[in-house]
Amino acid sequence: MPTLVTGGTGFVGAAVVRALLARGEAVRCLARPGGDRRNLAGLDVEIAEGDLTDPASLKAAARGVAALYHVAADYRLWIPNPQEMEAANVQGSVNVIRAALEAGASRAVYTSSVAVLKPHPDGSSADEDTPTTEADMIGVYKGSKFRAEQAVRRLVEVEGAPVVIVNPSTPIGPRDIKPTPTGRLIVEAAAGRMPAYVETGLNVAHVDDVAAGHLLGFDRGRVGARYILGGENLTLADILAEVARLTGRRPPKVSLPHDLILPFAWTAEGIARVTGKEPFATVDGLRMAKKRMFFSSAKAERDLGYVHRPARDAIADAVAWFRENGYR
Repeated sequence: MPTLVTGGTGFVGAAVVRALLARGEAVRCLARPGGDRRNLAGLDVEIAEGDLTDPASLKAAARGVAALYHVAADYRLWIPNPQEMEAANVQGSVNVIRAALEAGASRAVYTSSVAVLKPHPDGSSADEDTPTTEADMIGVYKGSKFRAEQAVRRLVEVEGAPVVIVNPSTPIGPRDIKPTPTGRLIVEAAAGRMPAYVETGLNVAHVDDVAAGHLLGFDRGRVGARYILGGENLTLADILAEVARLTGRRPPKVSLPHDLILPFAWTAEGIARVTGKEPFATVDGLRMAKKRMFFSSAKAERDLGYVHRPARDAIADAVAWFRENGYR
C-alpha cells in the first residue's frame, strides 16, 4: 500500500518523498495538472493528479493508501487574492486528511510551520508551548497557517483523527526550485545583489533534516502533539556572511532600518498588483523581520530523536545547488 504525499513536487515535500523512498516505501504524490514536476524526475513514484480544493480528486488520490504526509501549502508572502491561500491551506488541509483517513490511512503527518508560533520579543528561543493567538499572526500566509493548524487540531479532538503535527522552521538546501523567499534571498546574496540588510534572525535547518523529522513524527510522534523541526538560530547578517564566504564575496556591512525600506515595499507591492509577479520586498515580510524568529527543537530532539546538522552545511548545499542549476 502506498504512502500519499502532498507537496511532493515542492521543496520540503520532495525531500520527504526521497526519505520515504530511501526506506523502501511506495510513494504516491498528489500533483496539480500541469505543475512543475522537476523535483520528482527520475524517482519511482506514482503521480495522482488533483488539487487540495477538489475533494473528488483527493478521494481518488487517497484510494488504498496506508499513510499520509500532508506537506503541500501555498507559501507566499504576497498574494493578489488571499482567498486562494485560505482555501488551499485551511480547507484543503481538512479535505486531504479526511480523504486519506476515510480511505484507510493509519496515520497522517501534517506540516504546519513555526509561522504559527509567536517569537519571543527578547530574541530568546520560542517553543511549542509559547502562548500564541491569531492576533499575533502577521500577514495572510501566517494567518492561514494558524487557522489550518487549528482546523487540524479540531479533526484530532472532535473526530479522533490520528494526526501528528510538525512545525518546520526555515528549511534551506537543495531542490528549492521555486525558490522559496529564503531561497531567493540566498540567490540574491550569492549574486552580490544584497548590498545591505535588515536586522532580523531565523532558525535555519537543512531541508533533508526536516524531511527526516517528518518520518520520525510519523513513527514516534504523539497524536495531536506538535514538534518544531529546526536547526540553528542565526541573524540575517550571519547568514549573508556565510553566503559571502562560500562565494568569495564581501558580506554586506550596511544595516538598514525597517521603516526606511517600508515605502519601497509598498511601491513593490503596487507594481506587483499590475504585473502579477511576486515582489521581492513585501510589507508583511518587513513586519515579520522586526522580530528575531528564533526557536528550539528540544522537544523533537527529546521525544522523536530528531537531529540537525550545522546551519552552514544547509547554506553550503543551497548555494551549490543554486549555482549548479543556473540560478543567478
